[in-house]
Amino acid sequence: MTSNIAIQRLLRLDSCALSDAMDKLGLTSGTVVGLGPITVPRKIAGRVITLKLEAQNDSLATTSAVHLGARAIEQSNVGDIIAVEQSTGIVAGCWGGLLAVAAKMRSISGVIAEGLVRDVDEARGLDFPIYGRGATALTARGRVRERETGGTIFIGGVCVRSGDLALADSTGVVILPQERADSILDVAEQIAAREFAMSGDLLTGSIVSTVMGQSYEGMLRS
Repeated sequence: MTSNIAIQRLLRLDSCALSDAMDKLGLTSGTVVGLGPITVPRKIAGRVITLKLEAQNDSLATTSAVHLGARAIEQSNVGDIIAVEQSTGIVAGCWGGLLAVAAKMRSISGVIAEGLVRDVDEARGLDFPIYGRGATALTARGRVRERETGGTIFIGGVCVRSGDLALADSTGVVILPQERADSILDVAEQIAAREFAMSGDLLTGSIVSTVMGQSYEGMLRS
């Protein structure tokens, strides 16, 4: 499956169907808890480019002339999602307004941040989706800096690698390991179709206890 086809399939689903599919497949990691839309509550799905930040330590080498996040933007293709880990415990923004402008100009779908972000109103004005832990006015300057672009990061305890797929909506964030994406999508589509049929039954007057009986409760086992 090409990445573009997988992303189109993702966009027809939601985080709940994907999370349920991972449960059914016995995948214990993939659903991120506690991340929500910070700017615009629009669903995003795409291939991931990772960015890991670390504490700024003056005893280390001088700060790179390249601003954190710039490499990730330049390495991204149209429709990609940048996933940022800022888990240092330092209160500082891991994404800001100028980065949002640059990402928007490159047609990046959005950002998923394990951390706090800045310039929320600016990104909202750009209609640029950012999912994160919250917002802060505190700058990254002198506090955190880029450690690596394209490596392995963790968001909400979930391992994320460049090339994985991600979906974020108002309910949650789900990471699909690239080697399991096909099977997760197959099962998620089956679950979504069954729930759509159940919704149709309810809309035509079926009793909820009948519709949401064994068929629903056993959906992730059969």
